Amino acid sequence: MTNLSGDSDLNALARRIIPASFRPAWWLPGAHLQTVWPALTPRRWYVPIRRRRFELPDGDFIDVDWAGEQGPIVVVLHGLGGSSASHYVRGMLQALALQGWRAALMHFRGCSGEPNRLPRGYHAGETGDLNTFIAMLRHSEPYTPLAVIGYSLGGNVVLKWLGEQGSEAPVSAAVAVSVPFDLANAAARVHQGFSRVYERRMLRSLQELMIRKGAQQLLSWDDRTIAAISSLREFDDRITAPLHGFHGADDYYTRASCRPYLSAIVTPSLVIHALNDPFMSPAVVPGEHELSAAITLELSNYGGHVGFVGGEPWAPHYWLEARIPAYLATRFASDSLPNAQVVSIPA
Repeated sequence: MTNLSGDSDLNALARRIIPASFRPAWWLPGAHLQTVWPALTPRRWYVPIRRRRFELPDGDFIDVDWAGEQGPIVVVLHGLGGSSASHYVRGMLQALALQGWRAALMHFRGCSGEPNRLPRGYHAGETGDLNTFIAMLRHSEPYTPLAVIGYSLGGNVVLKWLGEQGSEAPVSAAVAVSVPFDLANAAARVHQGFSRVYERRMLRSLQELMIRKGAQQLLSWDDRTIAAISSLREFDDRITAPLHGFHGADDYYTRASCRPYLSAIVTPSLVIHALNDPFMSPAVVPGEHELSAAITLELSNYGGHVGFVGGEPWAPHYWLEARIPAYLATRFASDSLPNAQVVSIPA
């Protein structure tokens, strides 16, 4: 595993790969405590959330939860099985709203608490809905600064979309956290050791989603078949892939992984990753030759999966909620938008 602590290690780092300033809490050592503790610890949320439904061209819909009233817009994408109730999402929506910006959590299809209308759902390589939603925002507010943040699966979607769009991506900046750059690696790693606890939780959320959908729609699988699936890879091979036009899990993982798209990204992008992420091995981390000049990859030896908790037990510090707004603030400040205007999106 790469170590980022010594001077020789720092000197060996490529210019696009830098050490993160994150310092883990002494009372949350190891990858699993960093990953699990934020999800299990209740926090008080001050910023109200309002929901708006967007109709899609294919007759389906996505639900978007908004925080903040005016200012630049930051679109947030959650991870597998996530929603606006996820701790990392609520924390970021609040942090962005407190900056005086608008945060928009775009639920993937079926993740907002109501099954989507079509048999298809979402997956790690589905960039069409993000592209449609961004286009809607740009149509209604052509001069408003716009950025996008993605966590885990959502981070893969963001980076793949940016690579597909190249210089046409209509956003000022992007951030991606704990990204499974290589989906096959992630599926294999999460099926090992203690990480299977995470796999079972994610698998259960996918199974429940499909069973709820099956209660309203005619699907190719019955409840017993869905419930009998025992791994994420099996779920992807039997359900995700055929439902979305892939020839099995291997084809899905190859075509949906964002890693081959990184070199084509033109939008300034910050990628944050912990080398001890229990959802994937360090082998997923791309090398400098795979990164475009627009990408800064901040690596930490610690942080787990979407964890990054510092501070003391009585005053925990959620580092991502400070680091990400600070990065976006520099990008918004450098935007050259002389005719910028803000037009509120109704709730």
